[in-house]
Amino acid sequence: MIKADDFLLPARDAGYDFFTGVPCSFLTEIINRVISETSLDYVGAASEGEAVAIASGAWLAGRKTVVMCQNSGLGNTVNPLTSLNHPFRIPTMMIVTWRGQPGITDEPQHELMGPITPELLDTMRIPHSVFPQSEDEIPGALAHAQKIMDETELPFAFVMPKGSVAPEKLDESPRALPPRGVLTDYSEGGDRPTRYQALECHIAHVPNTAGVIASTGKSGRELFTLDDRDQHLYQVGSMGCASGMALGVALNTDRKVFALDGDGAVLMKMGALATVGAYQPNNLIHVVLDNGVHDSTGGQSTVSASVEFAEIAISSGYATAAKCDSVGGLEKAYTAALASDGPHLIHMRIQPGSLKELGRPTVKPPEVARRFKAFLAG
Repeated sequence: MIKADDFLLPARDAGYDFFTGVPCSFLTEIINRVISETSLDYVGAASEGEAVAIASGAWLAGRKTVVMCQNSGLGNTVNPLTSLNHPFRIPTMMIVTWRGQPGITDEPQHELMGPITPELLDTMRIPHSVFPQSEDEIPGALAHAQKIMDETELPFAFVMPKGSVAPEKLDESPRALPPRGVLTDYSEGGDRPTRYQALECHIAHVPNTAGVIASTGKSGRELFTLDDRDQHLYQVGSMGCASGMALGVALNTDRKVFALDGDGAVLMKMGALATVGAYQPNNLIHVVLDNGVHDSTGGQSTVSASVEFAEIAISSGYATAAKCDSVGGLEKAYTAALASDGPHLIHMRIQPGSLKELGRPTVKPPEVARRFKAFLAG
């Protein structure tokens, strides 16, 4: 058994000072100390997959990151780890607890995940080792993890058995409720524009100093077709993770950060709205291009027709939210968002459909990630 600081302080000295995740009782001591230690940053995520996206965004903004979760939650991380971190070659250190470890009695829900945790990590091609059990193991364990991440540009996981860390008290102030945000309706009720027309409006109004993260599917593909820029990151997978990644970026840069999202993607990880509202990045502008269908898979309906994303954003803590259904309304929403502190959400209802013979980004994901990282650092 070690003390939390035995691991956290050497990790911090190695640059790992941005932590995110979802709690587990095995992680209590580590998380308590991370939250209590002012030299470390912690973002509590609504889901483990969202935590991976947040960490990926923080890495793009120059931070070295740690994702913490229960091994049951490892299932929630499979999509972003395999379709975000892997194709973009984004490393992060992971601390995954080992509930249901073979030979140790645990709750029935861990009966399967416990034995297969190492195999699941192997299947995702994530190197791993047991979390260090003594203070003298820690320098070598951290050095080994760093070496692997440097070589692979991929995550490395420490698997934490029960009782690895001595008890640690939590020093955390209650989270204050933000003032209720302002909801504005710019809707006109006429014919809705296409996604391409909405993105043309975006291109015309987005500052050339802002970072833009486009969700997987047609949003990123049409944005690339319109104008490929260093300030763009086109997600090619990890559906639902654009807002989490944008949050990770926004918390670590002074630049404006745009998340270009789709209705299906937002619905997949709606808890991310609450995380954005809680952490209040004043430079984040979250744009939801809502055509009511899954365009990339044949136009099947989503459930967004009955969802008011702007009202949900206000209830989640966003500073402002706007509804619009025309290019003119979108222009007004962009102008207002760029002139005030966020976070902002713009819910833009558009027509289904996309450009015919729409291509895909020709810049490979690792290059997109590294040029975007260089853009943010410039």
